[in-house]
Amino acid sequence: MIQSMTGFGKHVVQLPSKKITVELKSLNSKSLDINARMPQSYREKELELRKMIADTLIRGKVDFGLYVEITGEETTAEINQGVVKKYMEQLSQIAQGDDLKLLELALRMPDTLKTDKDDMDADEYEAIKKAMEQALMEIDDFRSEEGKVLEKDFVQRIKNLNDLLVEIKELDPERLGTIRERLDKAVADLKVEVDANRFEQELTYYLEKYDITEEKVRLANHLDYFENTLHSADSNGKKLGFIAQEIGREINTIGSKANYAPMQQLVVQMKDELEKIKEQMLNVL
Repeated sequence: MIQSMTGFGKHVVQLPSKKITVELKSLNSKSLDINARMPQSYREKELELRKMIADTLIRGKVDFGLYVEITGEETTAEINQGVVKKYMEQLSQIAQGDDLKLLELALRMPDTLKTDKDDMDADEYEAIKKAMEQALMEIDDFRSEEGKVLEKDFVQRIKNLNDLLVEIKELDPERLGTIRERLDKAVADLKVEVDANRFEQELTYYLEKYDITEEKVRLANHLDYFENTLHSADSNGKKLGFIAQEIGREINTIGSKANYAPMQQLVVQMKDELEKIKEQMLNVL
């Protein structure tokens, strides 16, 4: 089952003196790109938390936020006056307001409190890890649900391509007959005698260049392979992308060999369906 790279997960844990919120958002990306926002005093655990994210989400542009709100008494907490003043100066440059209002806004910003507590409490970190695990479960479920929507669309697009391929197969004998008629007429218009056997040999050689039997077989195989990969246990967007490229190659070859307007119209419809698949493919994990 495929997964989308778009997702959201959030979990809140309440400790005796703090409310800790872990929030995860993800969008599509060629690789894993994690942007972390957390209070400076928690940065010592950033690498471990990043590894937890990487082990679960694998790929995508991920915004990770760790927010801590003091709800009770904290160990000898003091206002970080230098930081608060700097915030107030910057806020006053953006909008007019009295000092009390600016102070109220500044105190909501990160790192405005400092404490004597240098090391993170072990119980607190365990709570953060559990909150992270819950948030990862939520975003993973979100990605799976989004993946079901994508899968449904892909299945319909592949069916459309198979239907168009059936039309091409049915049209192929008529196409070759029309090409043969055009050549016969062109020779007749020359009003010269030609060796019938030699002409038939040349005609057969010419028609072989327009034969699309191999392309039809390969295209059918690629479409089956795409659908089988779609229903495999793992989500593999890169593999599906490679198969889509091969599908496009066969469609292009059929179009270049068609030399027949009704078949070329079917090829245009195939290209349109494949383009929609490729657009959605960018969001598959």
